[in-house]
Amino acid sequence: MTTASISDDSYDKSIKALHWLTAVLIVAAYAFIELRELFPKGSDLREAMKALHFMLGLSVLPLLFPRLLGRFLGKVPAISPEPPVWQQTTAKLSHLALYAFMLIMPLLGWLMLSAAGKPIPFFGLHLPPLVAEDKAFAKQVKEIHEAIGVFGYYLIALHVLASLYHHYVQRDNTLLRMSPGQPSRSTNLD
Repeated sequence: MTTASISDDSYDKSIKALHWLTAVLIVAAYAFIELRELFPKGSDLREAMKALHFMLGLSVLPLLFPRLLGRFLGKVPAISPEPPVWQQTTAKLSHLALYAFMLIMPLLGWLMLSAAGKPIPFFGLHLPPLVAEDKAFAKQVKEIHEAIGVFGYYLIALHVLASLYHHYVQRDNTLLRMSPGQPSRSTNLD
C-alpha cells in the first residue's frame, strides 16, 4: 500500500499531534487538581498543583482554534466500514460537546480567577483579568466550572470507550485514523 493511501485513511499528522497534545494537557490538568487534595490547604505544593492546573487548562484554549480549523477545513478520513447513521450522529454531537468543553472550561477558569481577584498564571506571565473582582460571582463561576469538570470525566470516558468499541467490537478504522504512527487497517491487508 502506498503512503498516499495510508494518508487517505488517516488524519493529517498535525491534527493528530494537536489531538494528543490536547488530551495530555486535559489529563494533566485533571490530575493536578485532584492531586492537590493530598496536600494541606495553603501549602506550597498544593498551590503549585493549582497553578499547574490553571496553566495546563488554559493551554488547551490556544490549541482549540487550529484544531477547529483543521477539523472543519481539512480532510476527515472516512470510517471503514461505515458505521450506522445513529452512530455518526452521536459521534458528531459528542465531538461538538468536547469542543465546547475545551472552550468553556479554560474560559471559566480564567473568569473564576479574575472574579476572585487572583493572578492568572501562564508559564511566567500573568494574564489580564476578564472581569473586576467579585467574590460572589467567583464562587458561582467556580461551582459551574466544577460541575462541568465532573461532566467532562463522563464525556472523555465516552469518547475513549467509543473509540475502543469501534476498534475492538466493530473492527473499523476509527481509532487508527487518529493513532500516531499507525497505518490504516487497509494497509494491513497486504
